[in-house]
Amino acid sequence: MSLPSPLPRRKLPIGIQTFAKLREGDEHYYVDKTAYALQLIEQGNCYFLSRPRRFGKSLLLDTFKELFEGHRALFTGLYADEHWDWTRRYPVIRISFGGGVVHRLEELTQRVREILRIHREDLQLPRPAELAPDDVAGDLTALIRQAHLNRGERVVVLVDEYDKPILDNITDSPRATEMREALKNLYSVLKDSDAHLKFVFLTGVSKFSKVSLFSGLNHLKDITLDARFSAICGYTDEDVDTVFAPELPGLDREEIRRWYNGYNWLGEGVYNPFDVLLLFDKREFQPYWFETGTPTFLVNLLAERQFFTPDLSQVMALEQLIASFDVDDIPPEALLFQTGYLTLHGREEISRAQWVYTLGYPNREVETSLNGALLKGYGVPSRQALTTRLQLLKLLRARDVAGLRALFHALFASIPHDWYRKNKLAEFEGYYASVFYSYFAASGLEVRLEDATNHGRIDMAVLFSGVVWLFEFKVVELVPEGKALAQLQDRGYAEKYQARGEPMYLIGVEFSRVARNVVALDVLPLG
Repeated sequence: MSLPSPLPRRKLPIGIQTFAKLREGDEHYYVDKTAYALQLIEQGNCYFLSRPRRFGKSLLLDTFKELFEGHRALFTGLYADEHWDWTRRYPVIRISFGGGVVHRLEELTQRVREILRIHREDLQLPRPAELAPDDVAGDLTALIRQAHLNRGERVVVLVDEYDKPILDNITDSPRATEMREALKNLYSVLKDSDAHLKFVFLTGVSKFSKVSLFSGLNHLKDITLDARFSAICGYTDEDVDTVFAPELPGLDREEIRRWYNGYNWLGEGVYNPFDVLLLFDKREFQPYWFETGTPTFLVNLLAERQFFTPDLSQVMALEQLIASFDVDDIPPEALLFQTGYLTLHGREEISRAQWVYTLGYPNREVETSLNGALLKGYGVPSRQALTTRLQLLKLLRARDVAGLRALFHALFASIPHDWYRKNKLAEFEGYYASVFYSYFAASGLEVRLEDATNHGRIDMAVLFSGVVWLFEFKVVELVPEGKALAQLQDRGYAEKYQARGEPMYLIGVEFSRVARNVVALDVLPLG
């Protein structure tokens, strides 16, 4: 009996955001998203979608562009090929702020002017002489009306990275506000030009409040948390198993899922496409997506707000807290969710129209990498953090409890005393627990938390190399009564892990704010 021949491998579309480049020659892998595109066009005409960076938003917009312009040859074999009216072609205006950084209002104005100039050349439409040179809102209004009258079809407007000029300046509130007001003026054109518009689609990383940026676009339909479109960007499990089947041999399928899957917007979960493509190319697991953008602002914000990092594994928030933010009001939960460092794990309606959302890490890549970045924000020198993480894995494999005690002491001793003097964060009651937890999470270990909301202590299980390590942590100045190990025994935390039949170690860790270090580490082996 002969085995079936393997599926042929194709080119990996790494970094390709142009639909035509991806589809011409039929050489690249492509996950068909055109059914989503047609569904949106049939159901409405003005949409907004927020997704993290490098999730395929630009490619999605370019798919809309080629669809409306009627380039059928690019859609051969796709859902849209047999379900779209190819007899009609629409003028398309695409505005993208994805390239470069804008720090001055004059630069933003010049960027928009240049985009509109190129569209006028393509559509062969002159700029009205009566318009002032810097009147980009008036220029866009005129272009939309001219294109409609000239072509006889309503206009399609696609805006990519609509929020990037604001995010480029997010640490400078006055400048970010200036950018927001300029963009608000530009986007208001879309409301006034409704009679001339066939379809409008805006995408970005963040969602700014409607009052601050979209006050004129009250007809804008936000599909960010629409379960029907949860998988409109990214790859599903089925996509990985079918479209990319030729790339799977030689890779641990479950590990791919653990490292890169897990993003969810109330519907079907998806993989980060950037990670998956780089994995198939380089054939090794790395934090590819995380390394493309250091979340310095996010790390500083979490430290400034004294965010208890063990809570990152399970954040409870109302929809208002994660749905949008503004330049001068940025809840950490909203920023973490919209930038992709946390994702939706579920929601519950606690009363009529009052929903509580549960957020958590999407996957191992984000959990490990974000906590590594947080260690630096919490005062641990980068070199010391890396060295001790490597040592930690060796000591856990060897079950070297004495070595662990010395390692923990060295970790906290590495934090400069001058850092404590300059940072109020050191006075935060959850500081030591945050460093302790993030240290383990950054090491890529499987960490489970029992009580992540208690800032005085945490119960933490670490499952590694066939051994269960159970930690009870406390700061003696906060919880002076009793010993950490005794509390761990009294709570019966070990009982839930006994069925695993693996050796267990109960470890009580006590820290002192005065000593700024470990003052006790008691161990009880079980099994």
